[in-house]
Amino acid sequence: MLISTYQQQFIEAGCDEAGRGCLAGPVFAAAVIFPADYCNPLLNDSKQLSEKKRMALRPIIEQEALAFAVASVSAEEIDSINILNASYLAMHRALDMLKTPAAYIIVDGNRFKPYNNIPHECIVKGDGKYLSIAAASILAKTYRDEYMDKLALDFPQYDWLANKGYPTIKHRNAVLELGLTPHHRKTFRISDPQLKLF
Repeated sequence: MLISTYQQQFIEAGCDEAGRGCLAGPVFAAAVIFPADYCNPLLNDSKQLSEKKRMALRPIIEQEALAFAVASVSAEEIDSINILNASYLAMHRALDMLKTPAAYIIVDGNRFKPYNNIPHECIVKGDGKYLSIAAASILAKTYRDEYMDKLALDFPQYDWLANKGYPTIKHRNAVLELGLTPHHRKTFRISDPQLKLF
């Protein structure tokens, strides 16, 4: 069972991103603020949920959150500032858009760039521990997947409907054969063995 908040004193936003390891498309991030006593047993890390469950949870999150926002950073911006800074920027943009400002931030992972001098806590595997981070992971993932599905219509050879821009063998082979699209991150090495296969 996931926990509602990390601390009780301040209005707390959970943040997470999606698409960091992709070869193509933007990185998306979301910020979510739930009521302090919020409970939803169905919420979990987006990677543990099926696409159908993520899509079913999205309107529930948006309806029940005190505030939520989703933002993105383009492939061009990623190439300019690198993917780590782009992930921070996407989260900062989402925090900027919250109708209720956060006074405390919890972030999935082990690193974060401070936002407006607001206290924050980095939580490794936080999307499997805190409801607001899990919700942010679901929003970031579903909005990004939808975005990639639309791009896929213009670039069917890259199989984005299936891989969402991640470096599958089919996606890599298409890049090697056909070259890069305007949506590819040009600073990412297509044949880099460190890139995970999804």
